[in-house]
Amino acid sequence: MEELTKVWTWSLDVAGFHLVFNATTIVMTLTIMGLLIAFGWFATRQTGLVPNPFQVVAELFVETFWNLTKDALDEDMAKTYFPLICSLFMFLLLCNWIGIFPYMEEPTKDLNTTLGLGLMGFFIAHYAGIKTKGFAAYAKEYFQPVFFMMPLNVIGELAKVISISFRLYGNIMGGSIIILVVSHLVYGLLIPPFLYAFFGLFVGTVQAFVFTMLTLVYISVQVK
Repeated sequence: MEELTKVWTWSLDVAGFHLVFNATTIVMTLTIMGLLIAFGWFATRQTGLVPNPFQVVAELFVETFWNLTKDALDEDMAKTYFPLICSLFMFLLLCNWIGIFPYMEEPTKDLNTTLGLGLMGFFIAHYAGIKTKGFAAYAKEYFQPVFFMMPLNVIGELAKVISISFRLYGNIMGGSIIILVVSHLVYGLLIPPFLYAFFGLFVGTVQAFVFTMLTLVYISVQVK
């Protein structure tokens, strides 16, 4: 069971600080980025009325998330934030799926990944709110419905980052632990493949979609 605590790390000393990086997360993240770049290249290499399989999948993602983004925001704003929403879902989907392959681990099993993505969505949403409403109108909302509610409103916004990040991390990490424990109990026979299919494909897809939609909702709330 030592796989639960065994972490491949890189250490670096910079200006008197000892930095430790999760090497597995970095390598897996770069691998997924490379796969997405390759997918984009194959999907757009020879576009036509008779699409290749990569183009079919790409068009499915584009059409689905364009409609979702346009429904949540107006069409002009959707043109700005649709690339973020679509690419975020595709990235998270591969992050959650990659663990079903031998010797691969999900980057979303590292809280640094999910918290980083949550903070990214937080800052983008609030930037969009300030840009759309102006800083005065944006700041005024924190004093609603009465001025002394401001601290609670701030805490509520920060809690969204914690909620969205820990939900994704908890589901992926929890699934990995269950698969590991069951695999040791039954010596990798029969049950684990079904668990991989459930936690890797089904739960991974659902959690990627939930995280993406919550990010879209946060942006939508800030700009309206």
